[in-house]
Amino acid sequence: MKYSGARILIESLVEHGVDTVFGYPGGAVLFIYDELYKHSDRIRHILVSHEQHAAHAADGYARSTGKTGVCIATSGPGATNLVTGIATAYMDSAPLVAITGNVATKLLGKDSFQEVDITGITMPIVKHNWIVKDVAELAEIVHEAFIIANSGRPGPVLIDIPKDITSDEIELMPVQKSPESGRLQRLLARNTRITFSGADIEQAALMIRGAKYPFIYAGGGVISSGACNELKMFAERIKAPVALTLMALGALDCDHPLCTGMIGMHGTVASNKAVQKSDLLITIGARFSDRVTSRADIFAQNAKILQFDIDPAEINKNIKTDFGITGNVKLILQRVMEALPPSGMSDSASGWHDEIAQWKAKVPKAHHRETKLHPRFIIEETGKRLGPESIVVTDVGQHQMWAAQFYPHKRPRAFLSSGGLGTMGFGLGAAAGAKIANPDRPVVLMTGDGSFRMNCAELSTLAVYKIPVLVIIFNNKTLGMVRQWQHLFYDKRYSETTLDRPPDFVKLAEAYGVSGCRAADEKSFIEALNAALADNAAGKTALIDALIDIDEMVLPMVPGGKPVDEQLL
Repeated sequence: MKYSGARILIESLVEHGVDTVFGYPGGAVLFIYDELYKHSDRIRHILVSHEQHAAHAADGYARSTGKTGVCIATSGPGATNLVTGIATAYMDSAPLVAITGNVATKLLGKDSFQEVDITGITMPIVKHNWIVKDVAELAEIVHEAFIIANSGRPGPVLIDIPKDITSDEIELMPVQKSPESGRLQRLLARNTRITFSGADIEQAALMIRGAKYPFIYAGGGVISSGACNELKMFAERIKAPVALTLMALGALDCDHPLCTGMIGMHGTVASNKAVQKSDLLITIGARFSDRVTSRADIFAQNAKILQFDIDPAEINKNIKTDFGITGNVKLILQRVMEALPPSGMSDSASGWHDEIAQWKAKVPKAHHRETKLHPRFIIEETGKRLGPESIVVTDVGQHQMWAAQFYPHKRPRAFLSSGGLGTMGFGLGAAAGAKIANPDRPVVLMTGDGSFRMNCAELSTLAVYKIPVLVIIFNNKTLGMVRQWQHLFYDKRYSETTLDRPPDFVKLAEAYGVSGCRAADEKSFIEALNAALADNAAGKTALIDALIDIDEMVLPMVPGGKPVDEQLL
C-alpha cells in the first residue's frame, strides 16, 4: 500500500508517541492538515492564534513532561513566526520538533510566493535541521529528529518539508533504527560527545574531599537529566549548600535546609555571598550565565571550580574551570558519590553553615513599599491555594523574578519560564501546553501587562479548547523591569515604558469568552482568586487583573558591572 508523505509524517509522529501537536495551517501544509483531519482520533491538533505561540505551547508541553513537543507551521511567514519560539527552546534546552512546510522542490530558490530558507535562518538556534527532498527519506528523518531533540543536551530541531513531498506517494518501508546506521550515528556523534573515565571521577572526589567550604551551583541540566534526587543525596553527603538558577527552581525543595535559593542578579543574599566565599564551587548542569556571574572576572574568586555538564562546549566557555567532567550529570553524581566516603564528609566546617544561616535571614522585607496589593502577597496566597502539585508559568520581567523569589518551588518541571532568551509573550502559549500535558495539575500563568499584550490573543485558544488556566496579570501600567533600570540608573527618565493605555484586560478577557476580575487590594484579590479557582474547577480559564504599584521593585538586585555579592537590598 502506498502512503503519501503527509500520511508518512502522521504515522511517524504516532510511532514516536506524539498525542498532541500545536500549529496553524497554510497552503504549504495543506496535505499535512488533511491527514491530521483524517487521523484526529490519533493526534490532537491545537489551533493557536499565532505560530510563535505554537512553538511556545510545544515548549511548555515539553518542559513540564520531559517529552518532545511538536509544532507545525506553513512556509514563509508561518515558518519565520516560529523562530522566536525555537530560539527560546534552544536557549533553555527544551526538546522540540518544529515542522514547517515549504514551496514545491522545483520552486525552491526562486523567490517563490511564501518561500523562505528556514533551514538557513534557524541553523544557529537548532541542534540540527533537515529539508526533505525525497519522500523516501521522510520517515527516517522524523526518527532522527526525535532522537536528536532528546539526546545529550536536549533542544529543538526543525524539519522543512516542501509541499510536493507531502503529496508524493511511496510504499512505506520500515525505518532503519539501528544506532549504528550511518547518518544517525554521525548526528549523534556531533550532538553527544560524552566521555569520562574513572580517573576523572576520582579527581572530582579528591577535590571535594579537600574542600572546607564546598558550594553547589545547580542549573537546569539537573532537571533535564532527571538528577534531582541525586542532587539532594550529593548535597547531603558532602554537606554543601545548594544555589539554584532560574531554570533549576524546583530541582531541590525550597524548604530543604541546604537550599539557599536562586543565585545571580536577583538571587538571595545567601546564594550570592556563599558563592564568593566558597573554596570549591561545584557547578552541575549550569552554564555560568552573565545573569548569574555579573562580573565574571571576580565570580567565585576564592574557589576552585569543578564543573559537570553534558555539553562539552560549556566547559571553560564563560568561566575557566579547574576541572570539568562531560557527561550526563545524573550518572556523574552517582559515580562521584560512589567515590566518596559512605558516611559523608566530616562536619569540620560547621561555621560555614552558621554563616550561611545568617545570610539566609537577610531577605527583602515582605513589603518593599507600603502598597495595597503587593506582588509577594499575590504569589504566596496563590501558592497556598494551588498546592505543591501546581505548575507555574511566567512571561518575562518583574513578575518573573517575583515568582522565582516568592513561589514555594517544591517540584521539578513545575516552574516554566524563558530564562536564556527572556521572551516576552512566552507565557500564555507555554501555559496552554503545560495544562494540556498535565490536565490534573493546577496551572497558573503569572504575567505582566507588557508581556500579556504580546500574547493575549491566545485567550481564544484557552477558551475554545476549555483549557482551565489561572492567569494573573501583575498590572503596574509599565514595562516594570525596564522602568526599574531607568529609575535606578537613568535618572528616572522613563522613556517609552509607561503603558497607560487600553485595553481593559477584564473586558478583553470577556470578549474572548474568559471570565475576568480586577483586584486592587488584598481583600479584592482573595475574592477574585476564589472566583477564578471556581471557574478553573468548572473547566474554564479565568483571569485576574491585579493592580500593583508602578514603582514596586525586584530586590535584591546586583547592579550591572558589580560583583555578585554587592546587592541592592
